[in-house]
Amino acid sequence: MIERAAIIGLGIMGRRMLEHMVQHPSYEPVALWDPDPDACQKALALAQGAAITGSAEEAIASADIVYLACPPGPRKVYALAAAAAGKAVFLEKPLGVDIAESEDLVVRLTESGVPAAVNFTQAAGAALTSVATAARLGELGDIVGADIVVTYPAWPRAWQQAADWLRYRNEGGMTREVISHFLFFCERILGPLTVVWAHPSYPAGSTLCETHMLARLETADGRPVTIMASIGGAQPDRQELTIKGLVVSRRITDFYVDTVSDGGDFIETSERPADPRASSLKAQLDDLLLCIAGKPNRLASPGEALRVQKLVETMLVGKS
Repeated sequence: MIERAAIIGLGIMGRRMLEHMVQHPSYEPVALWDPDPDACQKALALAQGAAITGSAEEAIASADIVYLACPPGPRKVYALAAAAAGKAVFLEKPLGVDIAESEDLVVRLTESGVPAAVNFTQAAGAALTSVATAARLGELGDIVGADIVVTYPAWPRAWQQAADWLRYRNEGGMTREVISHFLFFCERILGPLTVVWAHPSYPAGSTLCETHMLARLETADGRPVTIMASIGGAQPDRQELTIKGLVVSRRITDFYVDTVSDGGDFIETSERPADPRASSLKAQLDDLLLCIAGKPNRLASPGEALRVQKLVETMLVGKS
């Protein structure tokens, strides 16, 4: 069966998903919408068989599944419109920025009964699947915590510049856009987390997003997840999560490079994919088919995404 897809939001994330839906044999992008005519034209170049609709509502009506890659603010409205029309919903993360609104969204999506998932890109990936299996089989030994390290020379990164909203405190920032992925990963392995303390830094007298984040989160039994994130300086991007076991630890770098250490240097566990993004998005789309069919899948549920959002928004406010 071919799933007819609508994509709302045709910035970099929407176009990436569009490109890989075109390549996937089980999806047919049929309807596209974005308020920016330039973004629409760029999207059409990737999927010439799709149509630019006159509104988001028209796009929703044309499809079986709706992928929402718009900024966080309008996602709830579009998600509920899709659910009311009986369409499956695939939301980009974060789920939202207002916790009460997102709590209501999760309740209403659940009540609607439509298939719904959130695109934490590591969910169906090889790295998370492998680490989760190793943890379940006891190969790591007792897991004692995790470290998250994220550093960038500038934010937004060069490829994100067109998404200007990522610069601002109300919807953007690296904690929502990047650290959230690793918090999702940690909760899959360690269980639910609570913010113990968090110290964000913001540019003085500005509405711009955070430049630094230091935080400690803990599991119910006190195992720590430590976060150190910063922007600035001449350096390459650094994105890494270390799941720390007493026998071995696993470190995921750049979302897909899976390494292992028994106390010595971290060594890669497998050959790197030729195209990491293509491998990741195909895995997400494969599991999305399972979600649509009501079968077990590895994608993030709206409830899991809400848990991550609550952690992120608590960190961004700060806690001592």
